[in-house]
Amino acid sequence: MPARTGAQFLAGLKDDREVWVDGERVRDVATHPAFAGAAKFMASLFDLQHELADDCLMPDPETGEPINVSHMIPRSREDLARRHVCLQRIAEQTVGLMGRSPDYMNVTFAGFAGREDEWRVHGNERGAANLVAFQKELRRKDISLTHTIIHPTVDKSKGDIVGESDDVPLHKVENTEHGIRVRGARILATLAPFADELAVYPAHPIPVGGARFALSFSIPMATPGLKFLCRDSVSRGRNKFDFPLSSRFDEQDAFVIFDDVEIPRERLFIDGQVDVYNSVMRTGWFANILQQTMVRAQTKLEFAYGIGCRMASAIGDTGQATAELLGEMFGYAELARAAIATAEAEALHWGNGVWFANSAPLNQLKHFMPVWMPRVNECLRLIGSHNLLATPTHSQLGDAALRPLIDKYLRGAGAAAEERIRIFRLAWDFVGSALASRGEQYERFYLSSAARNRMISHLLAPKERALALVDSFLKESTDEHDGRRRPGLG
Repeated sequence: MPARTGAQFLAGLKDDREVWVDGERVRDVATHPAFAGAAKFMASLFDLQHELADDCLMPDPETGEPINVSHMIPRSREDLARRHVCLQRIAEQTVGLMGRSPDYMNVTFAGFAGREDEWRVHGNERGAANLVAFQKELRRKDISLTHTIIHPTVDKSKGDIVGESDDVPLHKVENTEHGIRVRGARILATLAPFADELAVYPAHPIPVGGARFALSFSIPMATPGLKFLCRDSVSRGRNKFDFPLSSRFDEQDAFVIFDDVEIPRERLFIDGQVDVYNSVMRTGWFANILQQTMVRAQTKLEFAYGIGCRMASAIGDTGQATAELLGEMFGYAELARAAIATAEAEALHWGNGVWFANSAPLNQLKHFMPVWMPRVNECLRLIGSHNLLATPTHSQLGDAALRPLIDKYLRGAGAAAEERIRIFRLAWDFVGSALASRGEQYERFYLSSAARNRMISHLLAPKERALALVDSFLKESTDEHDGRRRPGLG
């Protein structure tokens, strides 16, 4: 099956997956009130690739069938530029609010397959071959894939994995006739109700002696023993006027329990090889996936700036304080755009014929975004002030007695009451609703915390030029103290 339509995507959700929300096992994800809005929106992403076929579809390199460009294994700067266009179209559709739209995992596994040589080390030839075969299946069947990579927190003082006897993190129990059996839990499977498959791959390193925790694989959502416990829904029964974002963008997050789940041998990418598990994410993964994540983030920042401009215009706010806040927000979006453009322009060959962006500029965005995103929310709250809370609902607008009063007393500066209300309800759904709160928490720890990413940034930073500047200055000072002068100085 080549690139799917929205109807085909929705049909694929009708299986026996075990998804729980609000104390209820959901039998039909596509129609359940907690999920229907996001399921419908997700379907629109699959339709979008056909509507924007020139930007979002390409022929499969082996079969010629149309596949999403996000499945591309980039082999030049031109490939990265083409992929950027597709990623931007998807981000524009989600206005950057869905951090785990399917293109995220498409890009991830295209990078894994492109650098299959990194998975083939330490005797893992079969696992690497399985991964390449799966990536072909992923793109040809247009699978909606999610992932879960973090071990549950039990006792932070003892680390992610307490020891060989720990039974909470996902671990291998035994070999079976057709593969292996696993048990345990992982977090956090964002997009779980709307995925066809669940992938597990490395995150934090596994300690020596932890071979049974060193696992990577992908399995269908309806695999027996696989259980998904979703957080509270923020979209149940909400209309698009009152909740323009919550009604469609609740991508959900789930705690995943593996209750004696069998993993077929052909779907195993890592089976106990600690050296492979601890090495495959250290080189090109960030450079590859950060193109997708930062295109999404830039789009979200631009959307937030647009909301701020619309709020200010609706109430005629041309004051200095608001202008400064808007300028600050635009600065974040523009710096993100410039970093992405630089990273793509400086793309390089990462090995095995694969090209990824220069990771250095994108790594800096990785630690700025967890700070910028909450700050943008604060800017919008300051611009909106009390007006964010003066927003009648759709039903109040529909009341014959109230409507004339609302039109009179809630009009803006050149904006009719309904237009003003729509703008400020959109802003509140972005910064103040349950969806907004979840989104801010998500951004604060997206691809790890800001503090951790700053430390990594320092450790990875090239220091030669900076140190040379300091050493040259120190040498000049020493020479002057000793009565010597550098050529051309003094």
